[in-house]
Amino acid sequence: MIFAVLGLGEAGSLIAADLAAAGATVRGFDPRVAPPPGVIATGGDAEACAGADIVLSVNSATDAADALRASLPACGPDTIWADLNTATPGLKELLRTQAAGAVEVVDVALMSPVPGNGLRTPMAMSGPAAGRLATALGALGADVVVLDGPVGAAATRKLLRSVFYKGMAAAVVEALTAARAAGLEEWLRGTIAAELIRADAATLDRLVDGSRKHALRRRAEMAAAAELLGDLGVPPRIATASRDWLADLI
Repeated sequence: MIFAVLGLGEAGSLIAADLAAAGATVRGFDPRVAPPPGVIATGGDAEACAGADIVLSVNSATDAADALRASLPACGPDTIWADLNTATPGLKELLRTQAAGAVEVVDVALMSPVPGNGLRTPMAMSGPAAGRLATALGALGADVVVLDGPVGAAATRKLLRSVFYKGMAAAVVEALTAARAAGLEEWLRGTIAAELIRADAATLDRLVDGSRKHALRRRAEMAAAAELLGDLGVPPRIATASRDWLADLI
């Protein structure tokens, strides 16, 4: 089986290298990065895709449509075009429409960081050809879940999860930045770590139910927190957003 990997940044290089190590023929292209050992270098997207059974587009959401457009003439009708970029469901659907039956587009969401996992990074995928892609990648060691839904279903799950994970990360970084300015970073780090360790399924219910039940009091609390951050010279982006969100709950 021949794979083309478009985009050889951190994620693309690791996945391409693992595919090659698993015995697949892998052709790669990235205008800025040389392919890893075992991956055949090519001079462009179309050249990488010529004769490929599966194309993994791992460049970026902004480059995804251009990469598909440039590669379609080199792809066969049975080629699977797997878009692994983090993008909106609308962009994934645009790719499917752009392919216009020339290739089978599969929406793939990488659900964990690729470093340390490579090809074994948990993947969710959707679209009519997702089962075929899952079979091919699974045989080479990939960790794949096929979703019952159209192209865009995997992206929806990825982005909803990102609201939580990246939002939590933003809140933690903002809080620690303010704590550092107040000379309390070590204390707050310990507090946050202890809360994360104690968290369980009931924590989710407490967060949701408590926010609704105590929205009025918590809005005032977050307004005070935002004022404190301002006094410490830290832009209160998350604190202000939390204040306004609680106001909406009221």
